[in-house]
Amino acid sequence: MIRRDMFRLFHLFVFILLIGCVGYAQDQPEVRDDSTATDFLAQLDSTRIADSLYKVQLEQELLNLKTTDNLKKQELLEELNTLKAAEDKKQEILKRQIDSLKQVNKGFAVAPFGDTIFTVYVKFGSLSAEDRAKLNIERIRNLADDYFFEQDSLKIGAGETHVEILYGETVILSISDRDALWMGMSRRELAALYRQRIIDSVLAHKDATSFKTLAVKSALALAVLFALFLIVRYLNKGYRWYKLWIMRRRSRWFKGISFRDYEFLSPRKQLDYFLFFSNIARLFLIVIVIYLSLPLVFSIFPWTESIAGDLIGFILDPVNKMVGAIIGYLPNFFTIVVIAVTFHYILKGISYLSTEIETENLKIPGFYPDWAKPTYNIVRVLVIAFAVIVVFPYLPGSDSPVFQGVSVFLGFLFTLSSAGSLSNIIAGTVLTYMRAFQLGDRVKIGDTIGDIVEKTLLVTRVRTRYNEIITIPNSTIMNSNTVNYSAEARTNGLILKTVVTIGYDVPWKVTHDLLIQAAGRTDRILKEPKPFVLQLSLDDFYPSYELNCFTREANAQAGIYSELHQNIQDCFNEAGVEIMSPHYRAHRDGNTVTIPASYLPSDYEHPVHTVRIEKKKDDPPPRNEM
Repeated sequence: MIRRDMFRLFHLFVFILLIGCVGYAQDQPEVRDDSTATDFLAQLDSTRIADSLYKVQLEQELLNLKTTDNLKKQELLEELNTLKAAEDKKQEILKRQIDSLKQVNKGFAVAPFGDTIFTVYVKFGSLSAEDRAKLNIERIRNLADDYFFEQDSLKIGAGETHVEILYGETVILSISDRDALWMGMSRRELAALYRQRIIDSVLAHKDATSFKTLAVKSALALAVLFALFLIVRYLNKGYRWYKLWIMRRRSRWFKGISFRDYEFLSPRKQLDYFLFFSNIARLFLIVIVIYLSLPLVFSIFPWTESIAGDLIGFILDPVNKMVGAIIGYLPNFFTIVVIAVTFHYILKGISYLSTEIETENLKIPGFYPDWAKPTYNIVRVLVIAFAVIVVFPYLPGSDSPVFQGVSVFLGFLFTLSSAGSLSNIIAGTVLTYMRAFQLGDRVKIGDTIGDIVEKTLLVTRVRTRYNEIITIPNSTIMNSNTVNYSAEARTNGLILKTVVTIGYDVPWKVTHDLLIQAAGRTDRILKEPKPFVLQLSLDDFYPSYELNCFTREANAQAGIYSELHQNIQDCFNEAGVEIMSPHYRAHRDGNTVTIPASYLPSDYEHPVHTVRIEKKKDDPPPRNEM
């Protein structure tokens, strides 16, 4: 009884230890060495064998009991049930552990004729698993090369520590306890399974390489090649017929491609391109047919069957990878679509608000309508940049070092190349919110005077009165003074000024009246506010008068000045006032006045010299020289 209790305690201890080992083994990193795992399986199997022996002992005791000893019988039955449950649990652990180890250790396949017969997982003696697999392949191939091979000569021999499969005196392969453990069966069962697989494989290879089979396969290969020849030949003939058929109908189908007055493709070029791509399609079909025929030919013979698989794999493997990558990328793709749609409608909402502000349907205090468009552009760039940041992790290959390196390089290149442009963009943005000028304003930037015809983030374009378009970088505008003639012209009016010098002999009041009268005659001069005259200086020969008048048409300054100057001359000439500017002195020696003849009265006579001769009483009379 004490021995039985001790055995139970030992059994419980080993069972708990094995459970812990299973969890530990599953947490270990992947290793190629299978000795530790195999030792563990051996310990587990030895424990199972010990339990089986103990179970046999209990069953024997149960048989030897007297029929009246029911209490003892009940105790033995409970113990047998406990052992059976433990054995089932160990079998489950053993199977799970073997499956787990097979995921780590893939083993080495024994495939002498292409198809795998079995897999070697553990070493045997001094031979590693890989060496064992190579040796087994070589010996099985030798069996296939034996013309007088008899399957009955392939037998199983039992040793003390392993089982051998023999062909005559030659050992084909050896099966150890560890091999049996990895396959979850006994050595004898595994040997019988491997023997039958070897026989089936050798016989199948012999049948596939027999003279009769090779003759049939050769005929089949020739038939495939002949069919390939016919397909290629008729593809070429069909293409020639198709080309002639197209040429006969070229005037009906090929009329060229044009847009308005520009011809992208003439009918002749359109036909040439069509025939070129048709020929490319023909060559592509021929290559596809040949490529698909080669695996078919190679798969006929056993020696080239692997080449056929490789040729098919060259196409199917990339296609499978591509399809798998596309399917695997679909969740990220749909995420990108949702993000893109969301930001698209966000931009549409911002654009709607911008349009409402620009058309003054929506008014925000302190926010001018002309700010709407540039503000929208800035916000749009920021929203798109944020969208790119959100989408970036979902792009294919975004986490690869190459993709990240290219992104950094492009960013660095953009930074270096856009240094000047960036300063212009910043200056353009600042100018927009400074409201220094608007489209259509007459401005003076540096030495350039003209109308603003275009404003961008990079440059501003000005049209001069000579119809010249001058492009000025925004950074240059920020670093220079800007005069806006139109800003006040819209409300208070722009003051146009001109200076006239009139002699002191003309009363200043007369000059003032004449200048104001000339301003009143000018069409685009405002009546209110009224024009006014300032006396700027009293020079040596004349005073300087400055006529100031208001206009709302700042863009027409040149025409207004020209008309104003004409009216000034007319008014002064009509009043008989000579414009004696600059240092001008007239000596009336019989010359006509400088006023145009049309302004002179009809009875005007030009002055003459008057000579008065006074004779004295004591002067002698003149002598007659004659």
